[in-house]
Amino acid sequence: MRHARALWRLLWLAGHGLSGWWTIRSRFPRWDAAQRAQAVQAWSARLLVLAGIRLQVSGTPPDRGPVLLVANHISWLDIVAIHAAGWCRFVAKADVAHWPLVGRLATGAGTLYIERASRRDAMRVVHHMRDRLAAGDVVAIFPEGTTGDGRALLPFHANLLQAAISAGAPAQPLALRFADGSGATSFAPSFVGDETLLGSVWRTLAAQELVAHVHYGAPQPHAARDRRAWAQDLRTEVETLRRLTF
Repeated sequence: MRHARALWRLLWLAGHGLSGWWTIRSRFPRWDAAQRAQAVQAWSARLLVLAGIRLQVSGTPPDRGPVLLVANHISWLDIVAIHAAGWCRFVAKADVAHWPLVGRLATGAGTLYIERASRRDAMRVVHHMRDRLAAGDVVAIFPEGTTGDGRALLPFHANLLQAAISAGAPAQPLALRFADGSGATSFAPSFVGDETLLGSVWRTLAAQELVAHVHYGAPQPHAARDRRAWAQDLRTEVETLRRLTF
């Protein structure tokens, strides 16, 4: 039954992905930024439904920028869950742009790409983030730099916070957690270490019931803190929000 459920959902998601690709290709060139954002949010919310995942949002998503969202990172599903709660412009590793279909969808959704191993590229992205924040966008980052196991937060890297400092924008902490029907943390969507993307997707689709918790905290101004101190304060707040979802 689990495998049949996963296969059925996978077929639905494949069709949904293709419909998203067609929308980006045929309609996005004619739409303004607000229409694109609404389409991305609606598409993401529909993907969760097709995958059998219920979205639970706590706190207040920002409806406009400049705001830098700062979130913990668990899974490939994080971006979909956050987009379903409210559109934002993500910063993602550069190789995502080359993933079949997914890369086209991510680019169409407004993703900014970074070569994490290159300090020069990090500065380029910081400048681009600053410009997007100054233009009134909501930009989202995963300052852990990689996915964690969902049990504990990794240290937060501070470099990308410079974009918010330069733009005079607040940072808003956001906590993610995936739970099963009983409310216990689910590791089905986990995508960490040696786990494969396909394995993570299959476990997620085979799960009988999943809930994606997206918990927004209050925006924090820079308040003259240095980047490292601000990153640590944001990490503490994300940890507090994450525990409130239990």
